[in-house]
Amino acid sequence: MIYLDNAASTQIHEDVLESMLPYLREQYGNASSIHRYGRLARKAIEKARKQIALLINADPSEILITSGGTESNNTVLMGISRDGDSNRIVTSSIEHDAILEPCKKLTKNGFHVDYLPVDKFGSVDPSELESHLSNNTCLVSIMFGNNEVGTLQKISQIAKICNERKIPFHTDAVQAVGKIPINVKELGIDLLSISSHKLHGPKGIGALYIKNGIKIDPVILGGGQERGLRSGTENVANIVGFGRACEIAKNNLNDNMEYVGKLRDMLIEKVLDEIPEVTLNGDPKSRLPNNAHFTFLGVNGEDLIIKLDEYGIAASTGSACSVNTQRASHVLQAMGFSHEQITGSLRLTMGVFNNEKDIEQTVASLKKIVEELRAFSPFKEKYSFGSKT
Repeated sequence: MIYLDNAASTQIHEDVLESMLPYLREQYGNASSIHRYGRLARKAIEKARKQIALLINADPSEILITSGGTESNNTVLMGISRDGDSNRIVTSSIEHDAILEPCKKLTKNGFHVDYLPVDKFGSVDPSELESHLSNNTCLVSIMFGNNEVGTLQKISQIAKICNERKIPFHTDAVQAVGKIPINVKELGIDLLSISSHKLHGPKGIGALYIKNGIKIDPVILGGGQERGLRSGTENVANIVGFGRACEIAKNNLNDNMEYVGKLRDMLIEKVLDEIPEVTLNGDPKSRLPNNAHFTFLGVNGEDLIIKLDEYGIAASTGSACSVNTQRASHVLQAMGFSHEQITGSLRLTMGVFNNEKDIEQTVASLKKIVEELRAFSPFKEKYSFGSKT
């Protein structure tokens, strides 16, 4: 099986799994307990907090442990402190549902949400942001790297604009952390969401970076864990695994970025060279190193996924973090794609456990599948589907 859906989830690293096992077997104490078992659990959590912080150059005290990216995003949107009449939020039209759905709820509760447009590459224009800010803006949330097309936003420019206006800036960096260098202090980021299972850690655990001085109201109330910001008994084993995954990502960041980037470039080059009527989506240069997103004209993306699976290749048409996979991509719609272009989309995302043979086999399979599907396409008269030499 060739796994090319690493944007959806990643294979857990063997060292990560090994680090977790003692806290599932012997060290099973509650971190809130004062006896030895509890103290060992607390020590393990704080070690992991440091490992998470180091990956993004934050202070450990600025790391809030959550259940993942979705909870981190919700915590920001639902918990950001508001001064007086500040009830405006600015985000983009291509955010993950973990941003868009809370925004819909906030709109019903009296908030005004501005959705910034994007260009054909899925990029937000920072000058467009400036025109949407006001004295009533309480938060700006723009994702770091898009989960579908892989486009990287101009985060430093966006953060600078927000910093100058003293408006808290949040970025959903779930797809970017552990794949590219991120320094929250240099970039001027106030809040940042992370998910463990996107960087070879366990599922069900993540973090929210909260810059010292930024106030967040707790969303989950109870026993007062996580400095009162997120109540609930800590999942020690997953936290430990998350911390170890961050440590591994940091230690191998440059090498992994180069390795995966070469696989991505190889895939893009071979697909564009060997298959007719196909386009690369997203910014061709400023994109995540593991993301390749294509449109195969005259082919249905869902059919592509099914056929690829039959060939032993796991891929996706876009976000796998929603139970509603049949709806048209709001990301591609925001980028100005036609219905035909959207339905023919395919996302292939590589990881450190892939190799060049995987890429060669995937392209060879794609050529056969696309040719087969196009033979029955209602658009075969519209396009020249002849094979490339």
